[in-house]
Amino acid sequence: MKFKIILFAVISLLPCLAFAQSQAQTNESLCNSYKRADTELNSAYSQILNIYVKEKEFVQRLKEAQRAWLLYRDAHVLAHFPSKKPGEYGSVQPGCECEILLELTTARTKQLKEWLDGTIEGDVCAGSIKRESDIKKLKGQKIARLQ
Repeated sequence: MKFKIILFAVISLLPCLAFAQSQAQTNESLCNSYKRADTELNSAYSQILNIYVKEKEFVQRLKEAQRAWLLYRDAHVLAHFPSKKPGEYGSVQPGCECEILLELTTARTKQLKEWLDGTIEGDVCAGSIKRESDIKKLKGQKIARLQ
């Protein structure tokens, strides 16, 4: 009877053991996800600067906004983990920091993509965001110049 219970326990735990990761692997996975998101953000930012290159005042304001966002992002992470003592927050800290960075970066990318996707005709609050049709034309012109 004991053998059957032990066998059942071992079989029940196998799926959990198959997906187990070390903390270092979890941290690495989270940080890799953040790095991919950061690459996507930088790509969106570069595309905006390229598409809106003739809009000098907008480009200047966007650069100011992006610099401010970077300061906010870094300060937000420091607010979560203010202590400089090594090991203060345990081995999960790098992964947790990357998770926060991932969330902030994904949200910022979504904001930036508004300028890449454009807006619909009649959106009175669009400000500097161009219409979808104008964005498509500008993207087409940029692609044609590259060919």
